Amino acid sequence: TWATVYRELADLRSRHGCRQVQQAFPLLEKACGYAPDRIPQLAHVSPVLQAQTGWTLRPVMGLLSPRNFLNGLAFRVFHSTQYIRHHSVPRYTPEPDVCHELLGHIPMLADPQFAEFSHQIGLASLGVSDQVIDKLARCYWFSVEFGLCREGDRLTAYGAGLLSSYGELRNAISGKPKLVDWDPEVASTTDY
Repeated sequence: TWATVYRELADLRSRHGCRQVQQAFPLLEKACGYAPDRIPQLAHVSPVLQAQTGWTLRPVMGLLSPRNFLNGLAFRVFHSTQYIRHHSVPRYTPEPDVCHELLGHIPMLADPQFAEFSHQIGLASLGVSDQVIDKLARCYWFSVEFGLCREGDRLTAYGAGLLSSYGELRNAISGKPKLVDWDPEVASTTDY
């Protein structure tokens, strides 16, 4: 499953991943052993990420509540699943798996500016009401998970849900979805 996902996304990522993703992958391949025939272990990736941006990875068994997940970001801790999607559906998973975490989130968390953006979202989540957590989670969803950005005249992906899913990335850059300029006020009240 990992090999299929890694190989199919490599070409799409090189053509449609944002600059930060393009810059992170050589480091991840060299320092963490990212390769089609080897799933990097969180214990090997975490020290590299910590040296790069001050973030650490903490393994979890499944989805956390939005509050617990976002609060972790305040302490530069990214909670990461370790299981892998079923081999019968390698191009998509409805829940985050190790492909999503390692191919989607980690390259962006290796970028100092994006890592700080994630940290600020986490800081904003501390001690706030459930209503504010819901708004922050929606902003996170429409940016960190499924965000696109313009680099010059090109539309590129930075969202982990796009960078880790062949089908989602192909659809996002196809011209079919309705694209909306980023507005956190709108994102915070938009349904998933």
